[in-house]
Amino acid sequence: MPDYKGPLNLARVLKTLEEMLPEKAVLTTDAGNFATWVTRFMNFGDQQRLIGPCNGAMGYGVPAAIAAKLAFPDRPAIAFVGDGGFLMTGQEIATAFHHGVAPIVLVFNNQMYGTIRMHQERHYPGRVSGTSLTNPDFARLIEAFGGHGETVARTEDFAPAFERALASGRPAVIEIVMDPEQITSRTTIAELRAQAPKPRPAPAAVKRKPATRPPKHLRP
Repeated sequence: MPDYKGPLNLARVLKTLEEMLPEKAVLTTDAGNFATWVTRFMNFGDQQRLIGPCNGAMGYGVPAAIAAKLAFPDRPAIAFVGDGGFLMTGQEIATAFHHGVAPIVLVFNNQMYGTIRMHQERHYPGRVSGTSLTNPDFARLIEAFGGHGETVARTEDFAPAFERALASGRPAVIEIVMDPEQITSRTTIAELRAQAPKPRPAPAAVKRKPATRPPKHLRP
């Protein structure tokens, strides 16, 4: 198990979740770097299902979890979504309240569009443009709907938070506070910058001969 820096080790959180998942849980995932943590560190039982977008489209996770809960009311539905994906379609949680179903949404909050930021740092280190996010308090947002909200910033706080969300019987959001520096499960922003190709020197200026005037008989 990797020993990540900081108070929250996401790999351990996901292994804890694996052990706590109900036997017939349906899990949905959004697109983004955060999703690679789920597939790397979690194993799923024969009666569990993990579904997600095949084309990298953001905004799938929350609506998919609501649809799964509507289709299979007796099966727990858990969504994995980044903060960017939740800001795109998280308001669809209203549909869950409208129809009386209770999915649990895990919001992985690293305050950025992580995949795009990764490519920015990989190819143009330090040149960040349009990938930082201004987020609400996700736990209070679901509470405004009448749901159950939790914020988890330490590894040991996840298990009791998930137990409370399951027991609440209401749509729930658990915001997981990630380390923005840990851009993927295998590398950091600092490491990406160090590995980025060095900029090529500008080409030497080409000296041009001064323009010559045409002969007098050709001038207008």
